Amino acid sequence: MSLIEVIKSGNYELIDVREPMELEMDGNIEGAQNIPLGEVEDRKEEILSVEKPVILFCRSGNRSGKALEYLNGQGLKEGYNGGGWAELKAVLEANQGTF
Repeated sequence: MSLIEVIKSGNYELIDVREPMELEMDGNIEGAQNIPLGEVEDRKEEILSVEKPVILFCRSGNRSGKALEYLNGQGLKEGYNGGGWAELKAVLEANQGTF
């Protein structure tokens, strides 16, 4: 499935790998869980136990790409790099109405 297909299905978990300070300064996506990139390794079991597709995102897509690469190596079955949060939010709103 593509990222858009997953978003349209409505069945996914959003994980924001930015630092909490960035969420306060820049904004966030409602319903997304914040697991900063530096905590991904320590919290991998929590992420790997999610039983639906996981969409990771950050400010630009760089950190979420690194997190996804790591998690894929740890056995994540359905992970997607949602890229930058602002773009992802626009895609979510376009595909699911407003939040």
